[in-house]
Amino acid sequence: MSSATLLIDNIGELSTQHWQDRTPAAAAESVLHDAAVVFEGERVAWVGPSSSAPAADERYDAGGRAALPGWVDSHSHLVFAGDRTAEFEARMAGQAYAAGGIGVTMAATREASDDELRLLLKARVAEAAAGGTTYLETKTGYGLDVPNERRSAELAAGAVDEVTYLGAHLVPAGTDPDEYTELVCGEMLEAVRPYVRWADVFCERGAFTEEQSRRVLAACREEGLGLRVHGNQLGPGAGVRLAVEVGAASVDHVNFLDDADVEALASSWGDWSGPGSSEGTGTVATVLPACDLSTRAPLAPARRLLDAGVEIAIASNCNPGTSYTSSISFCVTTGVLQMGLNVQEAIRAATFGGALALGRHVGLDEDGQRAVGSVAVGHRADLQLLDAPSATHLAYRPGMPLTYAVWRAGERVR
Repeated sequence: MSSATLLIDNIGELSTQHWQDRTPAAAAESVLHDAAVVFEGERVAWVGPSSSAPAADERYDAGGRAALPGWVDSHSHLVFAGDRTAEFEARMAGQAYAAGGIGVTMAATREASDDELRLLLKARVAEAAAGGTTYLETKTGYGLDVPNERRSAELAAGAVDEVTYLGAHLVPAGTDPDEYTELVCGEMLEAVRPYVRWADVFCERGAFTEEQSRRVLAACREEGLGLRVHGNQLGPGAGVRLAVEVGAASVDHVNFLDDADVEALASSWGDWSGPGSSEGTGTVATVLPACDLSTRAPLAPARRLLDAGVEIAIASNCNPGTSYTSSISFCVTTGVLQMGLNVQEAIRAATFGGALALGRHVGLDEDGQRAVGSVAVGHRADLQLLDAPSATHLAYRPGMPLTYAVWRAGERVR
C-alpha cells in the first residue's frame, strides 16, 4: 500500500544542497526557482519546477518562500541538568575558558531524576526542531560514571537520531586519569554500547592526552563504533592528526590549526569521488561558531579549510557551558558574516556537511536509513521554509526568526 503524498509548490527558491561537486557552477545548479517538492510518506518522491509538478493527495502552497533542507546538527550535548550562567558571566568579564566547568554540569546531571532529564531533553529537541533542525546528534559525557553514562545514552537514544558515547569528556576530580581511561575503555563502554553509534574523545590539555585518546578510540572501534574527536579547541595539539590517523568521521572545534593539520585533513579526502559516494570519505572538520563566540576563541578557519579541499560541517555544540543554543541559523549567519563563507557554502556545511560527518549523506545505508542533508529523490523528507524569498536572508537579516515551517521525515513539526 502506497503512502500518502504531499505536494509543496510555489517555492520561490529551493536550495537542494544536492551538489555534484564543490564548484560555483554546481552550487548554482543546486538552487531551483519556482520549484516544487513531492513527499511520499517519509521520502522525497519528486523535485522540480512547479509547472511540472505531479498531482498529490495534499497540496501546500509555499507562497513564494525559500526552502532548504532541514539542518543536520552533528554535534550537541543535550543530556544535562542545571546551567552555568556564573561561568558565562566570569568569561564575559575576562576569565579564560577552561574545561573544568564540565564537572559542575556532571554534578547537576547526576542529581537529576530520569524523568527530569527526559523532560529537559524533550524540550531541547523540540526547540531545535522549531528552528529548522530535522536531524540531530547528541552525546553522553555529563554522567562520567558507569550508571550515569548508561542512563544518558539510553535517554538520548529515545529522543534523537544519533547518539555518541563521550565518557572521555573529562577525568572526574579525584580520579586517576589512567584508571579512568581504562574504565571508559571497559565497563563503561560495555554499558553504553546498546544505545550508541559513535564514540568521541576530548583530546585536549586538561582533558585526555594523545595516548589516552588513542586508547579510547581503539577500544571503541573494536566494539564497532564510528569515531569522532574533539580537537584543537584550546590550543595547538594532536587531536586533528590523531583523528585523521584513526579514520575518524569528524574532528570538531579545530580552532588552532597549523599547516600540517590542514594538509592532513585535506589529504584524507584524496580518494573521495564526490557527494554521491560513501567510499573514500575523509575526516570532516566540524566548526562550532556559537561556541567560538561564547568562549571568545579565535574563529575556526572555515574558509582556509574549504580552500584546501577539506569538507566542513557547521554544528551548534549546544551545551550548558560554552554554547547554550540550538540555533543552527545563528551558526550559519556567523559562518557568513564572520568566517568568510558565502551563503550556499554555509548552508551546505549545516546540511550536507552535517550528514557527511554522520555518514548519512547517501542512499539507504546498512541500517535502512534514508540519506539526509539534501533535497533529492529517495532522501528523507526533511525540509524547512523560511519567511523570506531567498536563503540569503539568513545572513542579510541576522537574528530574525525566519523559520516558517518544518517537515521531518514527511511530518510537519512546525
